Amino acid sequence: MSMCLPTFVFKLVKSVRIPQAFQEFGSWSSSSSKYRKLVKLKKESVNRLTLANTPRLTPDSTLILLIYRHGLRVAEVASLRWEQIDWNGGTLYVKRVKKGTPSTHPLYSEEIRSLRKLQRDYPASPYVFQSSRHGPLAFDTVGGIIERAGQLAGLPFRVHAHMLRHGTGYPKANRGTDTRTIQSYLGHKNIQHTVRYTELASVRFQGLWDD
Repeated sequence: MSMCLPTFVFKLVKSVRIPQAFQEFGSWSSSSSKYRKLVKLKKESVNRLTLANTPRLTPDSTLILLIYRHGLRVAEVASLRWEQIDWNGGTLYVKRVKKGTPSTHPLYSEEIRSLRKLQRDYPASPYVFQSSRHGPLAFDTVGGIIERAGQLAGLPFRVHAHMLRHGTGYPKANRGTDTRTIQSYLGHKNIQHTVRYTELASVRFQGLWDD
């Protein structure tokens, strides 16, 4: 799981015709070498990933849902503990890695239902997503779950966990969410890591001219 995003993208470019493959399921950007090539998944593709695991409320589908909804990195979802969830307030306390800024996110009904079922089915560990020994999942295991879901969903490219995180940032920018809010939600310490999303959002130019 230590493979960096650019290396992954370059391998993806070599093996798949990205503009065609991502036209339906996702998109990519190579607008500036300064911000590297970024790959994100469309919401429809994320839905296909979660639905690829049947029944719907499985540990794998819940893991994918939380990564996408909260922009979690592999290390953050692997170490997620039940104590980070406030059931009464309906919130999730997100601890960020890479010296990122922690924050409290609202949990929505689908997430709460999935997490409640997970807690009933696997009560023996303090970790939300646990190994067979009731410890945290290995990073490679998380990556394997997501890659396997992509295969089951029939996506025409290899799915990487960080695609889900990028899929969190871009829709917020396209909806006109301000950069500081996105920065706080994703836990970026440096706002330059957030600017990559807003720079590619077309909505920032809307309203510059009267129609």
